[in-house]
Amino acid sequence: MNDNIVNNNFRNTESMPVLFVGHGTPMNAIQENEFTTGWQNIGKLVPKPDAILCISAHWVTRGTLVTAMEKPKTIHDFGGFPKELYNIHYPAPGSPELADEIKRLIKKEIVGLDNDWGLDHGCWSVMKHIYPNADIPIVQLSLDYFQEPQYHYELAKELLPLRKKGVMIVCSGNMVHNLRLVDWERLENTDYGYDWAIDALEKMKRFILTDNHKALIDYKLQGNSFKLAIPTNEHYLPMIYALALKEEHEKVSFFNDKNVGGSLAMTSFIIEKSNQSY
Repeated sequence: MNDNIVNNNFRNTESMPVLFVGHGTPMNAIQENEFTTGWQNIGKLVPKPDAILCISAHWVTRGTLVTAMEKPKTIHDFGGFPKELYNIHYPAPGSPELADEIKRLIKKEIVGLDNDWGLDHGCWSVMKHIYPNADIPIVQLSLDYFQEPQYHYELAKELLPLRKKGVMIVCSGNMVHNLRLVDWERLENTDYGYDWAIDALEKMKRFILTDNHKALIDYKLQGNSFKLAIPTNEHYLPMIYALALKEEHEKVSFFNDKNVGGSLAMTSFIIEKSNQSY
């Protein structure tokens, strides 16, 4: 049996899209704005998956883990926000079966099955807009903080078979993410970026559109704008996962493509077949 073939418990499908979403502030979970509208539109346009694998910037571990519980809890992994935000629960089911399949597919390391984490806000604050009924099973895969981007890129490629088994892979972070330099007074300005943030974002988009994944993996070699845009890489790495899952002849389409607060980018993209039209 070919270890790269997903087991027969998953139906055969057309290759599911891959999403990278810039999730921004947790407040997007309870707001209606152009970014949440962008997420809602994606939910209306793409084929409804049988399950979702989410790779979020907010689950960083030593080693790689995958959530394996039947009922993942909603994690409010932030502080200082309105009570309304803490009252939100996103009761999507989990999928121990999918967790087992991910563990089997990944050969790069031994993946641990986790029963403690749940769905963090990098996942649920976006998914509640894309699939508000919370009726699609979701599992999360953690980011091993102690590994280099090339390692993550190679690990992500081992997940490719899931795309043809009804699983949509959603990678959630921010391409430009420097909270230390955010202009909080202009955070609501949905088209405001410092010069270095604009420069880094434009270069990232150019590398993405030309399939220059090597330049994005080696982001530390790309100059000062990248250094400021990626002071730590947990919000950047989900994008590396998404790009690793792109196949030949697939296209990348950007949406929510704006800077906010000077030092954040909400830019998101979808990877799908070149002839796909919704």
